[in-house]
Amino acid sequence: MDLAIIVSMTISLFLILDPFASLPMFISVTDGLDEKTIRSYANYSVLVAAILLLVFLFFGEDLMGLFGVTMDTFRVAGGIIFLMMAIELVFGMKLTKQGSSKGAAWAIIASPVLTGPGVITAAIIFSSENGLIPAVIASVVALLVTWVILRMSSRIMHVVGEQAMGICTKIIGLFIAAMGVQSIFTGTLNWFQANIDTVTNAVMMVL
Repeated sequence: MDLAIIVSMTISLFLILDPFASLPMFISVTDGLDEKTIRSYANYSVLVAAILLLVFLFFGEDLMGLFGVTMDTFRVAGGIIFLMMAIELVFGMKLTKQGSSKGAAWAIIASPVLTGPGVITAAIIFSSENGLIPAVIASVVALLVTWVILRMSSRIMHVVGEQAMGICTKIIGLFIAAMGVQSIFTGTLNWFQANIDTVTNAVMMVL
């Protein structure tokens, strides 16, 4: 296993999980609760997020095959999702439907706040490109760091402040946008290379 690849995947997954952007919501749903309950919310949130992430790591490609989706088209779709996430983070826009407030509050943090479409997309792509074991290791490390941040949410917000947290979130959004553009370029290029004969024949027929 290449350590550099694992580190790169870990950082990418951590950026997409973006626990810093989740802190205000996590603090709002745990407002007024005692420290023990807050820790249990963090535990449940990350546990459910981990289960969802691992399911798509192990069975994501099978699901793609079930729907007849190729990895290259999935890269393009994933890149679009990354760009939408980046727009939300950088400009503060809401392009996705807000989750229902019904059910346990920690479940809302687990999905879609933590394990949303972006994380699921990244998990499937990383597993396909770099192998299952490195992707699992990267996912576990990223989730552990996220878990620590959620458990220390009150202290972090008190020390850093909401304004600095907002700036950090926007910077993370720029990196996610770059990942989205790269994913779209890679998927499009690979698709054209794999279907060059079909594309050439179609162009010749039109001409």
